[in-house]
Amino acid sequence: MQTRRYVTGLLCCLAATISWGAMFPVMTDALRHMDPFTFTALRYSLAGLAFLALLLVREGVKSLSLKGERWGLAWLFGSAGFAGFGFLVFLGQKLAGPSGALTASIMMATMPMLGMFVIWALRKVRPPLFSFVFISTSFAGIVTVITKGNLHALLVSPAAYVADLPIVIGALCWVIYTVGASYFPKWSAYRYTTVTTLLGLTTVFAIDLVLLALGVIPEPTLSAVAAVAPQLLYMAFVAGFIGVLCWNIGNKILTPLNGVLFMDVVPITAFTVSALTGVVPVPMQITGATITAISLLMNNIYQRRRVQKAAVAVTVASPAATPLAKECP
Repeated sequence: MQTRRYVTGLLCCLAATISWGAMFPVMTDALRHMDPFTFTALRYSLAGLAFLALLLVREGVKSLSLKGERWGLAWLFGSAGFAGFGFLVFLGQKLAGPSGALTASIMMATMPMLGMFVIWALRKVRPPLFSFVFISTSFAGIVTVITKGNLHALLVSPAAYVADLPIVIGALCWVIYTVGASYFPKWSAYRYTTVTTLLGLTTVFAIDLVLLALGVIPEPTLSAVAAVAPQLLYMAFVAGFIGVLCWNIGNKILTPLNGVLFMDVVPITAFTVSALTGVVPVPMQITGATITAISLLMNNIYQRRRVQKAAVAVTVASPAATPLAKECP
């Protein structure tokens, strides 16, 4: 039973990250017709309705009641995940130009690294020394991808890489959202997904209205919506509804520390889809992505072994604890 549950978690995280890997090439065309702010509002409005319908079928109207719940915290995590990630990552992709899909997808590989720091900050669990080594190595791989191996260009013209900053901050927002689920252990993945999406949409629409009022983004038109209809359907129902739901289910089973490792699948999928559309990564980008993937994999293996050794040490130190634990409800 435990093995079956673990496999379910793996498959859910894998399905989510594959759907997200394809979303960056999909967004390349969408961003030519619509700004990332309006697109995000439309995308999560459709996904939110689908989440709501599913939750009502599975858990009933009572699941929407937030009386006595930490709804403010749920709003914060939802705002980080849907407004923060949706706005910033695709804004960065748009600023990066034709290579934005590859750049944005590779930056998603920072999530395991960011996850460790977020868990350290929120849960006061300090990463061990070797984890810092693997983090540094993975970061070196990401820098290699961004600069295509030309580190001198990064020092000479740092402004050329300004698009990477919102992408990294957006990735951080998604890590915060993912870790946020651990603050609601009694909520199902369906409830956490739906409630945070609906609450996060309040922030999405508030920011959109301010930007519209200031003239920063244009008013959406029917012709613009029609132009991005295929991409909107994919982003709302495949990368949005299926992807986010699978992600939260998988992370509830595997825990965020293990779940975020699957973000390495995102650049692999994006590389494949981009190559099919004519945007081929250069050898140094592939090398950097490989370095990052290996570093994060080694860190995960190291973390697992530490946990296993700690568990064995506790069992050896108190052999009588196991029978007592079995008697507990």
